[in-house]
Amino acid sequence: MRFDAAVLRSYESRFTVEEVILKAGPAEGEILVRIAGCGMCRTDLAVRRSAGRSPLPAVLGHEGAGIVAETGGPDTGLSVGDHVVLSFDSCGRCRNCLGAAPAYCDSFASLNLFGGRRENAARFTDAAGGVLAPRWFGQSAFAEYAMVPARNAVRVSPSLPVELLGPLGCGFLTGAGTIWNSFGVGPGDTVAVFGAGAVGLAALMAATAAGAVTVAVDHHPERLALAERFHAVPLHAASAGLPDRIRRLTDGGARYALDTTGSAQLINDALRALRPTGHLGLVARLHTALPLEPGTLDRGRRISHICEGDAVPGLLIPRLTGLWQAGLFPFDQLIRTYPLADINEAERDCDAGRVVKPVLVPERTSR
Repeated sequence: MRFDAAVLRSYESRFTVEEVILKAGPAEGEILVRIAGCGMCRTDLAVRRSAGRSPLPAVLGHEGAGIVAETGGPDTGLSVGDHVVLSFDSCGRCRNCLGAAPAYCDSFASLNLFGGRRENAARFTDAAGGVLAPRWFGQSAFAEYAMVPARNAVRVSPSLPVELLGPLGCGFLTGAGTIWNSFGVGPGDTVAVFGAGAVGLAALMAATAAGAVTVAVDHHPERLALAERFHAVPLHAASAGLPDRIRRLTDGGARYALDTTGSAQLINDALRALRPTGHLGLVARLHTALPLEPGTLDRGRRISHICEGDAVPGLLIPRLTGLWQAGLFPFDQLIRTYPLADINEAERDCDAGRVVKPVLVPERTSR
């Protein structure tokens, strides 16, 4: 099968949209999905910063959604024509997977970031026969089609705009899952979110839906305006006395704080903005040492790293779509769509902060 995909050939190059070849149909437990739309996540772009770790050339993209085109046997639990949202890969067998914590799968890094399932490598090549890296996050969804383990796919109603749903499988899932699963936010709780990008804004929407009082911290006025639209109090990240201002707004300190920036300064500000026994969650990967200022972890305050919102995608994604239908999780307001051919423009806009969540929509040229 031949179709178009966006290939990243080197850590410094732009994406090239070119013909790729899938040499075999779905094996047992797999499905072939016709991609309707795929979100662009910061993790896709971070491949450039981790040169040498994620194998190239590769087709990236891990916020895919679309329609099942073919199934590998009767035991996938899915049928041709089903609408699905794709999420991260996991082994399904280790202690954490069996304990409903697939984001902490023993094989998470190898399956999603550093090479995938090696047996799939020869099945996916460029037009000249050159091998492309196996499925990125089990998907490689910057393409017209993606071959994925059926376990990664969550069936959704065909009445939903499937081309917009892909970010529910990662970015929006991470933000909302952190609020509901990791923190357990409820009515009257106070939440401060540092970084009003896709993950942060999804967290704010989820916290508001849970009845919490929210504060948003960011450098971009446009992002702060969006956060205010979602009922958060906006604060510029460079504001003087930021932790004190948050403590005043939250009656003595936020019960929960979420940092999506990876900035050591903002992480320390977030800790200082917590009330005693408060919990700070980190979702960004740290690229430098994290020196904590004296006193920031006193009085029962704690800090943890959270992956994929501690979510079981098959449980959380239907909850998110239900809240969207009820008008309580308006994630579509964060999305701008681009043709797949314009992937480099989408990356530039994402890097510059001109768009919160780009979603790439393939044009149908498959053959």
